[in-house]
Amino acid sequence: MTPSENTITYSTTNSYTTLNTLSDTTENVWIVLHGLGYLSRYFIRHFEGLPADKNYIIAPQAPSKYYLNATYTHVGASWLTKEDRQRETQNVMTYLDAVLDAEQIPKTCNLIILGFSQGVSIASRWVAKRQIKCAQLVLYAGGIPDELQASDFDFLHKDKTKVSIIVGNEDEYLTEERRKTELAKIEKLFGGKAGVLIFEGGHEMKSDLIHNLIG
Repeated sequence: MTPSENTITYSTTNSYTTLNTLSDTTENVWIVLHGLGYLSRYFIRHFEGLPADKNYIIAPQAPSKYYLNATYTHVGASWLTKEDRQRETQNVMTYLDAVLDAEQIPKTCNLIILGFSQGVSIASRWVAKRQIKCAQLVLYAGGIPDELQASDFDFLHKDKTKVSIIVGNEDEYLTEERRKTELAKIEKLFGGKAGVLIFEGGHEMKSDLIHNLIG
Protein backbone atom coordinates (compact mmCIF):
# COMPACT_ATOMS: atom_id res chain seq x y z
CA MET A 1 0.00 0.00 0.00
CA THR A 2 1.06 3.59 -0.61
CA PRO A 3 1.72 5.59 2.57
CA SER A 4 -0.55 8.57 3.10
CA GLU A 5 0.41 11.78 4.88
CA ASN A 6 -2.13 13.23 7.29
CA THR A 7 -2.30 16.43 9.30
CA ILE A 8 -3.67 17.34 12.73
CA THR A 9 -4.03 20.59 14.65
CA TYR A 10 -2.95 20.74 18.28
CA SER A 11 -1.82 23.26 20.90
CA THR A 12 1.86 23.71 21.65
CA THR A 13 3.99 25.86 23.94
CA ASN A 14 7.15 27.77 23.05
CA SER A 15 9.36 30.21 24.93
CA TYR A 16 10.81 33.62 24.11
CA THR A 17 13.39 35.79 25.85
CA THR A 18 13.18 39.43 26.91
CA LEU A 19 15.82 41.92 28.01
CA ASN A 20 15.19 44.96 30.27
CA THR A 21 11.77 46.09 31.47
CA LEU A 22 8.89 47.60 29.52
CA SER A 23 8.11 50.79 31.44
CA ASP A 24 7.05 54.43 31.11
CA THR A 25 10.60 55.35 30.07
CA THR A 26 10.78 52.80 27.24
CA GLU A 27 11.15 54.45 23.85
CA ASN A 28 12.04 51.52 21.62
CA VAL A 29 10.68 48.00 21.61
CA TRP A 30 12.71 45.55 19.54
CA ILE A 31 11.49 42.22 18.20
CA VAL A 32 14.67 40.45 17.13
CA LEU A 33 14.63 37.21 15.16
CA HIS A 34 17.77 35.10 15.40
CA GLY A 35 19.58 33.18 12.70
CA LEU A 36 20.03 29.46 12.11
CA GLY A 37 21.70 27.67 15.01
CA TYR A 38 20.96 30.28 17.67
CA LEU A 39 18.85 30.13 20.80
CA SER A 40 17.03 33.33 21.69
CA ARG A 41 18.68 33.64 25.12
CA TYR A 42 22.10 33.83 23.47
CA PHE A 43 21.08 35.96 20.50
CA ILE A 44 19.59 38.63 22.75
CA ARG A 45 23.04 39.31 24.25
CA HIS A 46 23.90 41.31 21.13
CA PHE A 47 21.50 43.98 22.40
CA GLU A 48 22.78 44.28 25.98
CA GLY A 49 24.66 47.50 25.25
CA LEU A 50 21.53 49.48 24.43
CA PRO A 51 20.36 51.88 27.18
CA ALA A 52 18.21 49.68 29.42
CA ASP A 53 15.76 52.39 30.42
CA LYS A 54 14.88 53.22 26.82
CA ASN A 55 15.05 49.86 25.08
CA TYR A 56 13.04 46.70 25.65
CA ILE A 57 14.07 43.70 23.58
CA ILE A 58 11.96 40.66 22.71
CA ALA A 59 13.71 37.64 21.17
CA PRO A 60 11.32 34.96 19.92
CA GLN A 61 12.60 31.39 19.83
CA ALA A 62 12.64 29.33 16.63
CA PRO A 63 10.66 26.16 17.37
CA SER A 64 12.81 23.43 15.81
CA LYS A 65 15.76 22.66 18.07
CA TYR A 66 18.65 20.36 17.21
CA TYR A 67 22.17 19.45 18.36
CA LEU A 68 24.91 21.50 16.72
CA ASN A 69 27.68 18.94 17.05
CA ALA A 70 28.32 15.23 17.29
CA THR A 71 28.98 15.42 21.03
CA TYR A 72 25.38 16.52 21.68
CA THR A 73 26.47 19.37 23.95
CA HIS A 74 25.31 22.49 22.12
CA VAL A 75 21.76 23.14 20.94
CA GLY A 76 20.61 25.49 18.19
CA ALA A 77 17.33 26.08 16.44
CA SER A 78 15.82 26.62 13.00
CA TRP A 79 12.77 28.59 11.92
CA LEU A 80 12.01 26.73 8.71
CA THR A 81 13.32 24.25 6.19
CA LYS A 82 12.16 23.48 2.65
CA GLU A 83 10.09 20.59 4.04
CA ASP A 84 6.40 21.53 4.28
CA ARG A 85 7.43 25.18 4.21
CA GLN A 86 4.00 26.70 3.69
CA ARG A 87 2.46 25.02 6.72
CA GLU A 88 5.53 25.63 8.87
CA THR A 89 5.51 29.30 7.89
CA GLN A 90 1.93 29.59 9.07
CA ASN A 91 2.85 27.95 12.38
CA VAL A 92 5.69 30.43 12.89
CA MET A 93 3.44 33.37 12.00
CA THR A 94 0.86 32.20 14.55
CA TYR A 95 3.57 31.93 17.21
CA LEU A 96 4.85 35.46 16.52
CA ASP A 97 1.28 36.77 16.64
CA ALA A 98 0.96 35.22 20.09
CA VAL A 99 4.20 36.84 21.30
CA LEU A 100 3.07 40.24 20.04
CA ASP A 101 -0.34 39.83 21.67
CA ALA A 102 1.19 38.74 24.99
CA GLU A 103 3.52 41.75 25.18
CA GLN A 104 0.87 44.44 24.57
CA ILE A 105 3.38 46.97 23.24
CA PRO A 106 2.28 50.58 23.84
CA LYS A 107 1.59 52.58 20.68
CA THR A 108 3.81 55.34 22.04
CA CYS A 109 6.90 53.13 21.61
CA ASN A 110 8.91 52.80 18.43
CA LEU A 111 8.59 49.21 17.26
CA ILE A 112 11.78 47.93 15.60
CA ILE A 113 11.71 44.53 13.92
CA LEU A 114 15.10 43.02 13.16
CA GLY A 115 15.91 39.75 11.47
CA PHE A 116 19.40 38.31 11.30
CA SER A 117 20.44 35.64 8.76
CA GLN A 118 17.59 33.09 8.61
CA GLY A 119 15.59 35.51 10.74
CA VAL A 120 15.41 37.88 7.75
CA SER A 121 13.06 35.52 5.95
CA ILE A 122 10.85 35.32 9.05
CA ALA A 123 10.88 39.06 9.77
CA SER A 124 10.05 40.03 6.18
CA ARG A 125 7.31 37.42 5.86
CA TRP A 126 5.71 38.32 9.19
CA VAL A 127 5.74 42.06 8.54
CA ALA A 128 4.34 41.57 5.03
CA LYS A 129 1.73 38.93 5.78
CA ARG A 130 0.44 40.53 8.96
CA GLN A 131 1.07 44.13 7.85
CA ILE A 132 2.92 44.88 11.07
CA LYS A 133 3.25 48.62 11.48
CA CYS A 134 6.73 49.41 12.75
CA ALA A 135 9.09 52.37 12.96
CA GLN A 136 11.96 50.32 11.53
CA LEU A 137 12.40 47.06 9.64
CA VAL A 138 16.01 45.86 9.75
CA LEU A 139 17.06 42.99 7.48
CA TYR A 140 20.55 41.95 8.55
CA ALA A 141 22.68 39.49 6.54
CA GLY A 142 19.88 37.36 5.13
CA GLY A 143 17.80 36.69 2.04
CA ILE A 144 14.30 38.02 1.41
CA PRO A 145 11.83 35.31 0.31
CA ASP A 146 11.14 35.20 -3.42
CA GLU A 147 7.36 35.02 -2.99
CA LEU A 148 7.12 38.52 -1.51
CA GLN A 149 5.98 41.32 -3.81
CA ALA A 150 6.33 45.10 -3.72
CA SER A 151 2.60 45.38 -2.99
CA ASP A 152 3.14 43.41 0.25
CA PHE A 153 5.09 46.38 1.62
CA ASP A 154 2.97 49.27 0.32
CA PHE A 155 1.63 49.89 3.81
CA LEU A 156 5.16 50.51 5.13
CA HIS A 157 5.68 53.36 2.69
CA LYS A 158 2.45 54.97 3.85
CA ASP A 159 3.56 54.70 7.47
CA LYS A 160 7.03 56.04 6.60
CA THR A 161 8.74 53.01 8.03
CA LYS A 162 12.53 53.10 7.84
CA VAL A 163 13.88 50.00 6.07
CA SER A 164 17.55 49.10 6.56
CA ILE A 165 19.54 46.38 4.82
CA ILE A 166 22.81 45.43 6.55
CA VAL A 167 25.43 43.00 5.26
CA GLY A 168 29.15 42.37 5.62
CA ASN A 169 31.43 42.78 2.63
CA GLU A 170 33.09 39.44 3.47
CA ASP A 171 29.92 37.49 4.26
CA GLU A 172 30.73 33.90 3.30
CA TYR A 173 27.10 33.22 2.38
CA LEU A 174 26.87 36.11 -0.05
CA THR A 175 28.42 35.28 -3.41
CA GLU A 176 28.71 37.98 -6.04
CA GLU A 177 25.82 36.44 -7.95
CA ARG A 178 23.60 36.34 -4.88
CA ARG A 179 24.59 39.90 -3.97
CA LYS A 180 23.31 41.12 -7.33
CA THR A 181 20.12 39.07 -6.99
CA GLU A 182 19.39 40.39 -3.50
CA LEU A 183 20.09 44.02 -4.44
CA ALA A 184 17.73 43.69 -7.41
CA LYS A 185 15.09 42.18 -5.12
CA ILE A 186 15.49 45.03 -2.62
CA GLU A 187 15.07 47.60 -5.40
CA LYS A 188 11.96 45.80 -6.64
CA LEU A 189 10.36 45.51 -3.21
CA PHE A 190 11.23 48.88 -1.73
CA GLY A 191 11.82 51.06 -4.78
CA GLY A 192 15.07 52.55 -3.57
CA LYS A 193 13.58 53.56 -0.21
CA ALA A 194 15.65 51.02 1.72
CA GLY A 195 19.01 52.10 3.08
CA VAL A 196 21.76 49.59 2.29
CA LEU A 197 24.75 49.44 4.65
CA ILE A 198 27.73 47.26 3.75
CA PHE A 199 30.16 46.97 6.66
CA GLU A 200 33.67 45.59 6.96
CA GLY A 201 33.23 42.02 8.15
CA GLY A 202 31.61 38.65 7.61
CA HIS A 203 28.39 36.92 8.64
CA GLU A 204 28.23 38.45 12.09
CA MET A 205 26.31 40.80 14.35
CA LYS A 206 28.03 44.13 15.05
CA SER A 207 26.97 45.87 18.25
CA ASP A 208 27.96 49.32 17.01
CA LEU A 209 25.63 48.94 14.00
CA ILE A 210 22.79 48.09 16.36
CA HIS A 211 23.46 51.25 18.35
CA ASN A 212 23.49 53.33 15.18
CA LEU A 213 19.96 52.26 14.29
CA ILE A 214 18.58 54.47 17.04
CA GLY A 215 21.09 57.30 16.69
